[in-house]
Amino acid sequence: MTGGERRFAERLEIKLEDDYLCWYDVTIGEKTRNPDFIVFHPSRGMLVLEVKDWKLDSIREINQRDVMLLTNQGLVAAMNPLEQARQFMFYLTGLLQRDPTLVWPSGSLKGKPFFPYGHGVVLANISRADFDKTNLGDVIPSHLVICQDEMYPKVEAEAFQQRLWDMFPHKFTHKLSLPQIDRIRWHLFPQVRLPEQRALFSDSDTAPQDIPDILGVMDLQQEQLARSLGEGHRVIHGVAGSGKTLILGYRAEHLAKIVTRPVLVLCYNKTLAAKLSATMVEKGIDDKVHVNNFHAWCSRQLDAYHVERPKGPATDALFEAMVTRVIEGVDGKMIPSGQYDAVLIDEGHDFRPEWFKLVVQMVNPESNSLLVMYDDAQSIYGGAKKPKFSFASVGVKASGRTTILKLNYRNTQEILSVARAVAGELLKSHEAGEDEAPTVPPVGAGRRGPKPLLLELPSFKAEVERIAEVLRDENRTGTPWSQMAVLYRHWDMAAEVVGVLQRWDIPFECPQMSKRFTPGADSVKVVTMHSSKGLEFPLVCIPGTGMPHKKEESPEAEARLLYVAMTRATRQLVMTHGAGSRFGESLREALEALD
Repeated sequence: MTGGERRFAERLEIKLEDDYLCWYDVTIGEKTRNPDFIVFHPSRGMLVLEVKDWKLDSIREINQRDVMLLTNQGLVAAMNPLEQARQFMFYLTGLLQRDPTLVWPSGSLKGKPFFPYGHGVVLANISRADFDKTNLGDVIPSHLVICQDEMYPKVEAEAFQQRLWDMFPHKFTHKLSLPQIDRIRWHLFPQVRLPEQRALFSDSDTAPQDIPDILGVMDLQQEQLARSLGEGHRVIHGVAGSGKTLILGYRAEHLAKIVTRPVLVLCYNKTLAAKLSATMVEKGIDDKVHVNNFHAWCSRQLDAYHVERPKGPATDALFEAMVTRVIEGVDGKMIPSGQYDAVLIDEGHDFRPEWFKLVVQMVNPESNSLLVMYDDAQSIYGGAKKPKFSFASVGVKASGRTTILKLNYRNTQEILSVARAVAGELLKSHEAGEDEAPTVPPVGAGRRGPKPLLLELPSFKAEVERIAEVLRDENRTGTPWSQMAVLYRHWDMAAEVVGVLQRWDIPFECPQMSKRFTPGADSVKVVTMHSSKGLEFPLVCIPGTGMPHKKEESPEAEARLLYVAMTRATRQLVMTHGAGSRFGESLREALEALD
């Protein structure tokens, strides 16, 4: 920011109430226009402002369109800032006029936005007295200007706001609703559109009839957080479905435009890594943003720098030895540090302390950009043996730069209520220092849907047959196969699930068997509960819920894993179980409480 822009931003923050929305230097529309400030109020309207730090004696000539300025480089021609703001304003209103729900349906203003809009100029270094004694008012009308002394800290908030609202040619007659505000944000800022919705549109060629009634956008906290992520180390603690991966993707897209070295995205889950990688390919930034699951990245480091790999079968011990070999390679300068201009970590709750220490060294110290996404409630590896640690102890210096996201947008109120009942004490909020990982209980965003279905059947085969019937019926009513998933707990369940789906001629993909995951394929995804973390589907089916098993873990670990699996469903959740299910009773009680 220039000095004048910074002072004006401070006045906006201090002198406007919380129901104002203000954007500074944010790209609008597909043509990437960047006005200095957009100020919006649901019962006032929208204002576009250009801020100039000009001194009075630097303005040598000015007319309706152009200005000649005296600078250190001599005379420089520029656009009249009022004309600049006016052009931004008309581009902005042009975007909104495509939406019939945001314009007057009839009368003299038919087709125009039904909320007031205006434009103006802030002259941060010219007083009102100096402005009045010149002929500037002939080309920049007095009421469309805020002068230096009208934005002093001592100016009353009411007087400051009045200067803004004097710039509007019309007054408001009603107040915009929250859905209408979201529609405005959807049109102006394509970056905040949720990926599921963005695929439905053809960008700038979108016709009004192609705009759906329900628009998916980041909430205001998500948008502010995504836009404001700057230099340094940052940690975001977010509940399941709060948009952590969405924000990570936004950050990766932004960094891809400005970095010199690659951006590294790491997660624990192979399936999530495949999905994130596909997303970067869709965005056209896969050459700048490299996505790996942690152990695959370690393997590539050993190969790339010719460090001898440990030998043995693909067991947990081998993977641990491989990580150790990479750490030793970095310590011994065989593997270089600082390889990436930024490192973004999804599923940070599944990373061990020594992994963080290793990854932190991969960040270019000049950019020093590290982002960690974390949710202690979804930590499903390591169990009670997982070591507790502070972020500072592993090199993540995020003190003062941590954020908590509590709202769950993925799940309906019904799904979230039942999932919370299963998790029980695991979601009980507990205090933690800023440098430690708190447990954050999710808060539903209020979205409603059908009640989850719980079925008790005599055998696991009968359970899978019933699930196949549900999948087929959903597809016949218009749900694509790609929007459905079957999540199973143990490997020995997979053969039965796959066999039944084959008999029902249901297309499926089982990454644990095929060793590949193609998110865009129109097939039912059959994945383990562990591998489902980070994914979401409108319909999720879980067979063998709480089934006793020789390899079952502690009740706490099983509850945590089932909570993760249940919260993958965005619309409908179907669970089946047999006699002796660990969670059958608690699930029935939770479902009865919904009645």
